[in-house]
Parts: sequence; C-alpha cells; structure tokens
Amino acid sequence: MAPSPWGAHWRKSTFSGDEGGNCVEVASNLPGLVAVRDSKNPTGPSLAFAPGAWAAFVSGVKVGALDA
Repeated sequence: MAPSPWGAHWRKSTFSGDEGGNCVEVASNLPGLVAVRDSKNPTGPSLAFAPGAWAAFVSGVKVGALDA
C-alpha cells in the first residue's frame, strides 16, 4: 500500500469483516477534515468532509435516518 500523501492514518470500521466486500476506510487524524476512501482501491481517490458534516452523516446512519 502506498503511503498517504497527507500522512493520513486509515482505518476500517470494526463492523467490517475480513472477507473484503463493500468497505470504506476513514482517516480522522487530518487537521480540519475527515477523509474517506474505498478500501478495495487504497491508491484511488478519496473524499474529504468537514468534521461536523462527517459526524452528522455517521449520526444519521446510526439512527437509520439514511435507509434507502
């Protein structure tokens, strides 16, 4: 895996299994942003969110407000 150009420390959710699949990795150690990427493509693009926006998204997922 190539090192992150920003010094990001990527982690997968503890809910992610070891079988691969549809997982994302999150880096929350960066000043002023939370980065998200596809765990199957670690050298591919990533998305960046303001910490408050990411917290609102995670909260919405946890309470089921974002179900399809």
